[in-house]
Amino acid sequence: SYETYKEKLFDGYVKVARFLRGEAFFTHYDLPYSSQLIPLAALLAMLGERWQEPIIKSKISKWFWNGVLGELYGGSSETRISLDIQELMEWILRNGDEPSTIRTATFNADRLNTLRSRNSAAYKGISVLIQREGARDFFWKVKIQDLSETDWEENKLDIHHIFPKDWCAKRGIPANSYNSILNKTAISYKANRMIGNKSPSTYLEQIQKHENVQLTDAEMDHILESHCIEPLALRLDDYDEFLKSRADLIIRKIEMAIGKSVVRIKEYQESYFDPDEEN
Repeated sequence: SYETYKEKLFDGYVKVARFLRGEAFFTHYDLPYSSQLIPLAALLAMLGERWQEPIIKSKISKWFWNGVLGELYGGSSETRISLDIQELMEWILRNGDEPSTIRTATFNADRLNTLRSRNSAAYKGISVLIQREGARDFFWKVKIQDLSETDWEENKLDIHHIFPKDWCAKRGIPANSYNSILNKTAISYKANRMIGNKSPSTYLEQIQKHENVQLTDAEMDHILESHCIEPLALRLDDYDEFLKSRADLIIRKIEMAIGKSVVRIKEYQESYFDPDEEN
């Protein structure tokens, strides 16, 4: 069996790499689950080049994002792998029922409050969802995806705080709030150095007026919006409104990716400032 299928499976993993780049995954650090690539490789090996057909590719993408954002491939996943391969082929080639991974996956808006570690699959997935729509760097103005392919130190990317930690701490905002994914986004080392510990209204003005940047308010607002950031809330240093609006914008992207509604809570702030949450 190994001799029969080894070349096909190898080719399946090559196709997986092409699929992942299409979904805006560019480094292995961004990968939510390595285990989910196993059924994906098998599926693409069996489909051959048909996986690129628009309808088929959209189904594969929907399954992939439900697995990531539903956090269904953590821990032991052998049973899910086997079931997904069978159900995906039935769904794609014979228009059968959606795979159980899609049917059972859910994302609760409150999960945004507790996503603080980049080791989380959902954390990585959301970061990539924001970047793949064309998020641009605060300083260099180019797409984050373009910066990810350069080695220059000033271009080096990382996930940084939008409202700086020290600024938040001095105002009594708890760490479990300002360390959540809602207050983080991918920007360059250069942009992060300019942010420092300043308020958003201060660092935005400084970046815009930098001799190598020179951005109008409208142009800077467009960059902020590409990161799912509501510009006015940031310019007013309104942390509460910033959290609420950013949660709503990110939720919309999640809903588009998984093809279903996110379970929402009425007041985000009640959870953001829960003193019992872990730091």
